[in-house]
Amino acid sequence: MGAGAKVLMLQGTGSDVGKSLLVAGLCRAFTRRGLVVRPFKPQNMSNNAAVTADGGEIGRAQALQARACGIAPSVHMNPILLKPQSGTGSQIVVQGRLFGQAQARDYQALKPKLMAAVLESFARVKSEADLVLVEGAGSAAEINLRANDIANMGFARKADVPVVLVGDIDRGGVIAQIVGTKAVIEPEDAAMIRGFLVNKFRGDPNLFAEGMTLIERRAGWPAIGLVPFFPDAALLPAEDSMALAAGGRHGSGKIKIAVPMLPGIANFDDLDPLMMEPEVVVHWVRAGEVLPLDADLVILAGSKTTIADLAALRAQGWDIDLAAYVRHGGCVLGLCGGYQMLGRIVRDPQGLEGPPGAVPGLGLLDIETELVADKTLTTVSGHLIAGGAPFAGYEIHNGRTQGMDCCRPLLRFDDGREDGASSANGRVCGAYVHGLFAMDAQRSAWLVRLGALASNFSYEGRVEATLDALAAHLEAHVDLDRLLALAR
Repeated sequence: MGAGAKVLMLQGTGSDVGKSLLVAGLCRAFTRRGLVVRPFKPQNMSNNAAVTADGGEIGRAQALQARACGIAPSVHMNPILLKPQSGTGSQIVVQGRLFGQAQARDYQALKPKLMAAVLESFARVKSEADLVLVEGAGSAAEINLRANDIANMGFARKADVPVVLVGDIDRGGVIAQIVGTKAVIEPEDAAMIRGFLVNKFRGDPNLFAEGMTLIERRAGWPAIGLVPFFPDAALLPAEDSMALAAGGRHGSGKIKIAVPMLPGIANFDDLDPLMMEPEVVVHWVRAGEVLPLDADLVILAGSKTTIADLAALRAQGWDIDLAAYVRHGGCVLGLCGGYQMLGRIVRDPQGLEGPPGAVPGLGLLDIETELVADKTLTTVSGHLIAGGAPFAGYEIHNGRTQGMDCCRPLLRFDDGREDGASSANGRVCGAYVHGLFAMDAQRSAWLVRLGALASNFSYEGRVEATLDALAAHLEAHVDLDRLLALAR
């Protein structure tokens, strides 16, 4: 393995065409064939990050793809991670560590300097594998950004990696998506594309046979597969908050959990295990809606921009709703950024999220948070102090929190440290740990506390079974032998 590793890249005609899911499924499918497979994404943009064992962070999709390969994630699987902080700017994470911040225009000029890190990480990943499956970012047809590209054709050309282009028929216009890509990209880039996949098809595939032929004829690329829509994709951790854009309710159980959809929401896959529980309905509260007073629990999820999301929460009047909810006996849980919001004040003396200063929190916990430049990135395990239910998760935050309510911590780690805070009556609490509900015993403890039956399904088992089902789905509808032959 390594020196002779084969490599293939999946690029898309646009964002959210299913590249991440396809790579995850192909990782599992080729791993089941006995190959040593590794995922790689040169550049990702997401606030839904995962923490690696060596204390770095990468995009959640690459962590799932690593899992599909049966291995632990590495920072080198996603060497450049952009974490949006505003409409035009992002944090830049290079090989798992914070590199700096940049506005979109400045980042375009910075990208060529980051290519060395991308190629170094790619070489490391390739040295461990028989097959590397590379995922592009956004659209291969973003010719306005092509000059300094490191995520799509810029990487493919530099690393000499063949490409399969993915189109999304579910959004309509897939013929134009693929043929239009061929029309606008440079001939040298088009030459890197060795075939195409049409993803998310619904209905009778015979009805689109002529469409596949038309694409082949107009684009000059062979068809590799027509992939039917995979509904169980919703059972796998999502990376992009676009997955939450519709909001609404998930599930039909008797326990209602309300989650305000704040603009900077991050690590929202914390709620995935709850959304699968038959006893639970998760209500994503959209802008313009009232926070429901009949909820059994309100969860303030993680946030990339705590101060901005506090302002957004107040702009919606949710601070007033939440105060009334608590007065009527409601229970509130804050996770990471949501935990910080529950306190009396959030200080940002270094201006990490904007102008230096401080803003009042919701005042539901007697704690104070100061944002600091040093980011905590670590995997953790331990137990819930009340009842002892175990958990395994991770921390990823820039805050230090202290105060009187910290004398009633929520969690105790295996090394004896404690995390979180609780109000005197126990109805408001929070902690920094992400992934709290993934362990079945921990999730059951919360459900029982809320009046539901203990959980009777394995979340981790469900994810594994779904990855296997996805692999089988792709094996049935994609010519895997041809894909492997295209790789080099």
